[in-house]
Amino acid sequence: MKKFLIVFLIFTIQDITAQIDLTSQELGIEGYFGASNQGGSFGIGPKFGFILNENIAIGPSFRIQRNWSNLLGNSFSQTVYGGGAFAHIRYKSKGKSTVFGAVEFEYLRSPFVDINFQNVTAKKWAPTLFIGGGFLVRVNKVVGINAGILYDVINADNSPFRSSYFFKQKNQAGVITKIYPLIYRLTFLFKLK
Repeated sequence: MKKFLIVFLIFTIQDITAQIDLTSQELGIEGYFGASNQGGSFGIGPKFGFILNENIAIGPSFRIQRNWSNLLGNSFSQTVYGGGAFAHIRYKSKGKSTVFGAVEFEYLRSPFVDINFQNVTAKKWAPTLFIGGGFLVRVNKVVGINAGILYDVINADNSPFRSSYFFKQKNQAGVITKIYPLIYRLTFLFKLK
């Protein structure tokens, strides 16, 4: 039975890969910058995408981000870095815009520490798993812009994206009671092949 399953799996994978056509490649660049008189952050997140059958983009992603602070005279800086993988499924319309669904995983070395009333956790690596979607607009045949909203399913306590969560729930007094792990992303795409 084991041999049958292995042979069946091999033929299934061969059949699937025979139907996949690598149509092009693209480079995606995400940037981030934010600063105040108390500190700031800047970073870059390149993605290398293989376009399969003209509507699936998959590939590796990398991220590096530099943070600094001068809060109350205490100066420090830190670097977040890591890599991951992404998959986008695109539905092309007749115009210049395309709707896409996304799954993006990154494993980032994070200096952030979670402090709660129970204990202090100092995990060095933070997993993120974003699920979401958005629009891809082609500026011309080579350049495109991806704009999307993504939900962090893992929402790790030491995630470097926690400060970027934009959807907050407040009570009647205006106090934030819940922060939803939603981020928005803007990516510039450059067709390579």
